[in-house]
Amino acid sequence: MMLSERAASYIDFLEQWIAALPTMPLAGVLTEPLKSAVMCVDIINGFCTTGPLSSPRIQAIVPPIARLFQSAYDHGVRHFVLPQDTHEPEAVEFGSYPAHCVRGDRESQTVPELAGLPFARDFVVIEKNSISSSQNTALDNWLDQHAQISTFIVTGDCSDLCTHQLAMHLRLRANARQTSGVRIIVPADCVQTYDTPIEAARKLGISPHPGDLLHAIFLHNMATNGVEVVGRLK
Repeated sequence: MMLSERAASYIDFLEQWIAALPTMPLAGVLTEPLKSAVMCVDIINGFCTTGPLSSPRIQAIVPPIARLFQSAYDHGVRHFVLPQDTHEPEAVEFGSYPAHCVRGDRESQTVPELAGLPFARDFVVIEKNSISSSQNTALDNWLDQHAQISTFIVTGDCSDLCTHQLAMHLRLRANARQTSGVRIIVPADCVQTYDTPIEAARKLGISPHPGDLLHAIFLHNMATNGVEVVGRLK
């Protein structure tokens, strides 16, 4: 039996699971806003509007993320952490991906929809040189300094790469440290990945990347590992 046949029932399940993801009241999540943080990974120009890895699929989640930022701030949240690609010019990662988001380039800058928010001066930008927000970055140091944070809302791109890495790091860090009561929440309307159809990938000589399928699989993977995946926060 072909893999497509063996996986058909799981794909059907995924479609139903995604469609049934609940809307969660933001007020119910942010019962202790000063112990909450909104994390936003890689919502920068180089993945939204400019450069070889920019994608309209990623740009489409910018408005709901900006709304979530504003709503969270209005509910009293004051911690906004933005891990962002800030690559060295000769980044080893460029052996796997086209050169992108090099330090100092426009691609590495926060999108204007977030940078223009009135509280943007309070953002903590964490530079990263790989798809990991935690490897050789300031993230764990920030987390150690803010040990009171127990609710993390994770947004950004890509759902199967950097967002998955960030959410899983936060979840596994709490698990490994026996830190109870930590919630990692991923609203599906505020995360996304890119799409490279098979024919386009063949012409470019790169691997295909089925965005819809990988988005669903990795959301479900996060959910099976203790991340709370919801449809949206309102």
